[in-house]
Amino acid sequence: MQRGMQRDSAILGIETSCDETAAAVVRSGETMLSNVVYSQIAAHQPYGGVVPEVASREHLKAIVPVVRQALSGANETYNSIDAIAVTQGPGLAGALLVGITYAKALAFALEKPLIAVNHLEGHIHAVLLEERQKGNHELEFPVLALVVSGGHTHLYLATQSGESWSYENIGRTRDDAAGEAFDKVAKLLALGYPGGPMVDKLSKHGNPKAIKFAGSQLKHPDRNKKDPQNDHPRFDFSYSGMKTAILRHVETHNLKPSIESRRNALAPIPKPKLEDYLANCDRETLGLIASFQRSLVEDLVGKTLAAAQAYNVKTLFVTGGVAANNELRERFEQDGSRAGLRVMFPSRPLSTDNAAMIAAAAYPKFLAGDFAGMDFSAEAGLVLR
Repeated sequence: MQRGMQRDSAILGIETSCDETAAAVVRSGETMLSNVVYSQIAAHQPYGGVVPEVASREHLKAIVPVVRQALSGANETYNSIDAIAVTQGPGLAGALLVGITYAKALAFALEKPLIAVNHLEGHIHAVLLEERQKGNHELEFPVLALVVSGGHTHLYLATQSGESWSYENIGRTRDDAAGEAFDKVAKLLALGYPGGPMVDKLSKHGNPKAIKFAGSQLKHPDRNKKDPQNDHPRFDFSYSGMKTAILRHVETHNLKPSIESRRNALAPIPKPKLEDYLANCDRETLGLIASFQRSLVEDLVGKTLAAAQAYNVKTLFVTGGVAANNELRERFEQDGSRAGLRVMFPSRPLSTDNAAMIAAAAYPKFLAGDFAGMDFSAEAGLVLR
């Protein structure tokens, strides 16, 4: 059997698309032998967001020890692995280049196949990886996948032909991604970085009906109309308006003094905990946080379930960093069940960026012998097809 057709194969995955340096070893697309993630949160925290140049420097420092740790944890060596997979895009160009350059060097030196993986496909295969670990190998196609994170909010119809997967985009954000909206609102309200997890925790302590925020209103002439290329309906998202509504509420209700007070009170605390934020958030602020999260979650769930009905799908994947949000999971499980949908999520560690998903997504390509040449490069805006 040729190398590209071996089914019991260990693939080393490398992921450096944004602000996590990650490496993992996955066997046969379903057995995670190791999964190492080096987070850059501390490096970016002073800026309240990811700084591309800082991210690239941190990747350069971490890539070698992270890969070594992943191999050691899997009881594998550079020579024993069967292939190397790396994220090609989308993502930050400089960050992607660190992982790609290192993966190319390894593949060349070890004479191993090199596989280029789309980051978004990786998130979809994070769900598949864990479902296969549970022994679930049966899926009803097409699968609808919502990839929702700090940089992406996309809806895909996924189909499988043999070992290969193909994707049709039927919805995307027109401006801010959902995770970006979480982080920007958290920054505005002095809730730390990354802000999404803290918004999720604090929302449980506020009234989600305190403030009514309208769902995304797409005013572009082609909003949610059929795709002109294939005559299929689209379900696009927009969150810049919701973010602006929060800003206007802060201004019209004179919340800036309380925000500055909270920022000053939390600044001396190295790693503020939930109780620290609660002690510095009044009832109005907690209601604002809960109302914002409820509105965003309702928009995500509503449009996704409408897409599922329009395309008559029975299986839904919800993946990406925002898939770790508790309210989002609860709403999808409740509303999805009522709609007759089988809803699947990755575990929270595999919701955020990691390399196990990259190695898992590479496995069908490995079986098909779909290897990358040494001339491929990073594509910051790589499209998933």
